[in-house]
Amino acid sequence: MASEPAPPPDGAPALTRRQLLKTLGVAGSILALEGPRGFAESAAPEASVTDGAAGEMPMRALGRTGVRVSALCFGGAHWGRLQSDAEAIRLLHEAVDGGITFLDNAWEYNGGRSEELMGRALQGRRQQVFLMTKVCSHGRDKRVALQQLDESLRRLKTDYLDLWQIHEVIYDDDPDRHMAPGGAVEALLEARRQGKVRFIGFTGHKHPRIHLNMLAREAPFDTCQMPLNVFDGTYRSFEQEVLPVVNRRGIAALAMKSLSGNAEPVKQGLVSPEEALRYVLSLPVASVVSGIDSREVLKQNLSILRRFTPMTAAEMQAVRTRVAVFAREGRFELFKSSDHYDGRIGREQHGLS
Repeated sequence: MASEPAPPPDGAPALTRRQLLKTLGVAGSILALEGPRGFAESAAPEASVTDGAAGEMPMRALGRTGVRVSALCFGGAHWGRLQSDAEAIRLLHEAVDGGITFLDNAWEYNGGRSEELMGRALQGRRQQVFLMTKVCSHGRDKRVALQQLDESLRRLKTDYLDLWQIHEVIYDDDPDRHMAPGGAVEALLEARRQGKVRFIGFTGHKHPRIHLNMLAREAPFDTCQMPLNVFDGTYRSFEQEVLPVVNRRGIAALAMKSLSGNAEPVKQGLVSPEEALRYVLSLPVASVVSGIDSREVLKQNLSILRRFTPMTAAEMQAVRTRVAVFAREGRFELFKSSDHYDGRIGREQHGLS
């Protein structure tokens, strides 16, 4: 199933520094920075849980962007670790042919290999997908961010991105760094004005308060990526604290770490892959980013998505209650309380480690 291809945007109007700083302040308006493609074609947040016909890949609204994407997003991190380039490219082609239209990546994944491989795999297929990658400047300035964007575009062999997100907003001072004059948010807005990116957002997996701090500045984000899984409802819950905020604003929620960052809960028999994915897909999210590094995982995930039916509220509560004792202290969500899952390549290259 093909995505809804769209050309690069004309770009939003240029902003004065005074306008930008006003917008990034708490008193700013989200709509002040919106270009002609931003929130114009609005869709109610509830539309994100509307899926397609049985047996097909569910397609969901990407917030209020007017775009629909596959409910499963193909993760580029695990995929980029495959040793065989040919095998990796075949796997991505099978995913797209199977109905996955949303592709995830980041500037620092596997030292750039993930982007380079994806760029090769997308030759002749670029218009079939909604392509996302992330800037990994980790608090460095606008210049570094825009340099990374140009490198990402070159690796991905495209002249625009459908979505560009700030990667790993995970430290308490990250919102201040990114929102500062000359920071990463200015780079996002400049790239959108230039037509190099269509939509913008940010990601993070550490603490809900950091996400809420980013959102409190009211920058015009189209997407917000966060960890959501059966354990999250009990410990530092993004589901409880962040998801309602982005849904009220029409910002598309992108879920990640549906298996808690690894398969340990599955290995211990606490949840099944289908239960884990079904739980997250039953939340008001646009798409779930999934690490797919083999044909077996791809086939499993495609099968789950094609027969997906939402859990009832009672079913979801029953799952949360059942795993609550295992969710205490974040033992299955170490990405929230340790650096085990934090990217290091960008920090090392920019002297932040």
